[in-house]
Amino acid sequence: MNAPTPTTIPQYLDQLKLALQGADPALVQDALYDAEEYLRSEMAENPDTDEATMLARIATSYGAPEEVADIYRDTEVQVSQALRTPRPPPRGSAIGRFFAVAVDPRAWAAMFYMLLSLATGIVYFTTVVTGLSLSAGFAVLIIGIPVVILFIGLVRLLSLVEGRLVEVMLGERMPRRPLYVGRGQPLLTRIGAMFTDPRTWSTMLYMVLMLPLGILYFTVAVTAMSVSLGLIFGGLSLGLAGVGLDVFETHWYIGYPDFWEAPVALAIGIVGLFATLHLARAVGKVHGLLAKQLLVKTAQH
Repeated sequence: MNAPTPTTIPQYLDQLKLALQGADPALVQDALYDAEEYLRSEMAENPDTDEATMLARIATSYGAPEEVADIYRDTEVQVSQALRTPRPPPRGSAIGRFFAVAVDPRAWAAMFYMLLSLATGIVYFTTVVTGLSLSAGFAVLIIGIPVVILFIGLVRLLSLVEGRLVEVMLGERMPRRPLYVGRGQPLLTRIGAMFTDPRTWSTMLYMVLMLPLGILYFTVAVTAMSVSLGLIFGGLSLGLAGVGLDVFETHWYIGYPDFWEAPVALAIGIVGLFATLHLARAVGKVHGLLAKQLLVKTAQH
């Protein structure tokens, strides 16, 4: 049974959201934003035309909600296939699968995200704490309203930026458009909606969590990589020194190590390096799900 023809933009958006039920929440957000942007621009260009008449006319060009939903689903599949990073060739043995992580670009991207997260975590945490402090301090003054609006807008902008980082580096589909905010509603209604929208508060929670998570990710990545590379470098240096080729001019301050320790240190370092990449890839998957839950899903009612 076909849904009745929408006579208002909110009805059109509700039907589009219903038609996209079960789709990725990030895709739903993008589709709603694009649809509202297009519909309101058409209404602005034809101010003398009745809204119901305009929507009926638009349905023949832009498409009915069900048709638009099908287009977005098909386009999402094509874009996902085009942007998907090539998978490394399958390995038959466990050892092969363990070392194949070195050619997985997602593992290296997740490692870089772990290193970058310390800087982004500081920016996000500082923004939220400063914004909440200023908003509370100016709450009793008339200037408090624009300060709060600016703060919420900045939080949503940073959320969109973080979403792009998560999608590019961690592979989790995130919104490519801002959250649509009912631009046809009165200003006070839209301000109130920002406070009642759970995504506003979950985004702030995510940004506050990013500081301890960023410290943890950065510390783990740097420590694991340093120890692994140190063991590899030490094993190579010891091995070369043992055969009279001390090309690194290594100085041993705690006695000269036994020669058999060279291959052991080298092996542990190599295994540790690959294990670190596996850990980074796992952290990327888990963090991508966390970002999806706090930055996107709570906005879908």
